Amino acid sequence: MNCIAEQREKSGIKQRELVAALGWTQARVSNYEAGRRTAGLAECRAIVMAFNKLGVTCTLDDIFPPDMAACNQAA
Repeated sequence: MNCIAEQREKSGIKQRELVAALGWTQARVSNYEAGRRTAGLAECRAIVMAFNKLGVTCTLDDIFPPDMAACNQAA
């Protein structure tokens, strides 16, 4: 699982803004957020870089924490 939606909402970023920063489809980002698709390492890095590009200071572990309890606590 991941904290994409939680980080995005906490940062005030709309899904369409993240989609534009990534150059992906809305469906793809939605599927990652909902956990219907699992992002590979390259996709994980791209998502973190997109957040950074949008002004959010975060790391791979912030968006894809090793312990999902950390994701739920951060939201």
